[in-house]
Amino acid sequence: MLCEDCKSKDSTVHMTKFINGKKEEINLCDECAKKKEISSFENNFSIHSFLASLLEGNTSPSVNIAYKQNKKCPQCGSTYNDFKETGRLGCNICYETFSDMLTPLIRRIQGNTVHVGKVPKRSGASIRLKNELKSLKVKLQQLVEQEEFEEAAKIRDDIRRLEGEIDRM
Repeated sequence: MLCEDCKSKDSTVHMTKFINGKKEEINLCDECAKKKEISSFENNFSIHSFLASLLEGNTSPSVNIAYKQNKKCPQCGSTYNDFKETGRLGCNICYETFSDMLTPLIRRIQGNTVHVGKVPKRSGASIRLKNELKSLKVKLQQLVEQEEFEEAAKIRDDIRRLEGEIDRM
């Protein structure tokens, strides 16, 4: 594909913008991109700057900006601004200190704020059954709250079956 600006070189920078719901694609060569101050993604990409850009303006409105900037970790002294600049937290206490600002970010990136992890296939049968049991109990509670008693009875039976399997292990 040729550069949309000079129409002589192959385009190496492909950018898609969405403005007012309308999609606009721009294809430029490196030289034209540099002239327009659009740099190649590969040359400037940094995970730290990516994470920091996600933080800008995306926290809950109740969190005061001045508070965020001045808040320090009691253990290592890192600030939220340090995290925004480097993409790294100073210590494990930083997670608790900045949790009100990190939770929305983690939820958006990971889809959830609870780490479930992976279970080994060979030796993790009991762990998998316990996890399944836990999720079935949550589902049972939801069904009872929604007054879907027939479906809840099926889930109750599944829970009893799983509890029996776990006891036999």
